Amino acid sequence: MTSTQTGDPIIRQHVEAWRKLDVDQQLALFWFIYKEMGGSITPAAPGASTASPAIAEGLFDQVKELSQEQQLQIQRDLINKADTEISRQYGSLGDTTKLLFWYLLAEGMKNGTVIPIPEDYELSSGSQTLFSQIQTLGFEQQITVFRDYVGPMGAESKPGAEI
Repeated sequence: MTSTQTGDPIIRQHVEAWRKLDVDQQLALFWFIYKEMGGSITPAAPGASTASPAIAEGLFDQVKELSQEQQLQIQRDLINKADTEISRQYGSLGDTTKLLFWYLLAEGMKNGTVIPIPEDYELSSGSQTLFSQIQTLGFEQQITVFRDYVGPMGAESKPGAEI
């Protein structure tokens, strides 16, 4: 069983279902959720005041300077916990800062600074079902699902001065 940070079985069920999707479906689901609820996700998220905006923005700035193919690979690497420098930097962030980073990625997709989901992309039936289920959750539960989903992503930092 994949662990989540909350003991709520509903949250755990949604996070585990999300993680069972393939990487690109996970990314697409995150985008569709952002499109539906993005305006309220991060700015109003409980604990948003504990986020480190400058750190999230610094990591986002590194990503947006890369080619679109590299941007997509970084997102896949984060989900797959690949041992890359950016993944280790991300892995060292607090969960709320990680949520802010994904919000910045979605904003970048919206404004064209980050590779977008193809306009004709459709969610798989499993992704669509999960999307519909997440939409029925209360706001606090949605934020907890997002935080529990993005929290374990990324690679662990290396000991010493090396990230």
